[in-house]
Amino acid sequence: MSSTGIVVLVIVIVVLVAVGIFAWQAMRRRALQSKFGPEYDRVVEEQESRTAAERELRERERRHAELTLTPLTEESRARYAQAWEELQVLFVDDPARAVGAADELVTRLIAERGYPTDNYDDQLAHLSVEHARTLGNYREAHDIHLANERGEASTEQLRQAVVHYRSLVAELLGDEPVHTPRHDGPVTDAR
Repeated sequence: MSSTGIVVLVIVIVVLVAVGIFAWQAMRRRALQSKFGPEYDRVVEEQESRTAAERELRERERRHAELTLTPLTEESRARYAQAWEELQVLFVDDPARAVGAADELVTRLIAERGYPTDNYDDQLAHLSVEHARTLGNYREAHDIHLANERGEASTEQLRQAVVHYRSLVAELLGDEPVHTPRHDGPVTDAR
């Protein structure tokens, strides 16, 4: 084989390796985007680069894999479903207290499933691996809960918090997640 043939062969191999690496990275990126949904975009905005964001999301997956998550027993599931029903009834008479109770209920439910609850940011990171689609709702609900504790939440915001908590509760209980619209339209059923 001539030296020109060897050079061409080396160039072809280098190009094929580069294309393979590019395709592999694109596949990994699509997998993260698919798994994390809107959370992927949020983390990309937060980090200094897409590479750093993807490293953060892969690290979340690694830490999540170390957790010992347990499914709820039927008794626990029924207990949480009943508590949620009671919370919705409470909302009619005392929306502020209902939102505080919803935040506590979600924290207990998350803890019983095996997620750590000591640090809110860590809790969000762990939840994002399996519950990324409802995580935005949970963030908004928790923010409203904090505003409520400061006496700064309107009744409409409290109602929206309960709707947002509902989507995560439904998902954690194994029900179909309730995809709530992100607008101020009326909600007819808070279950």
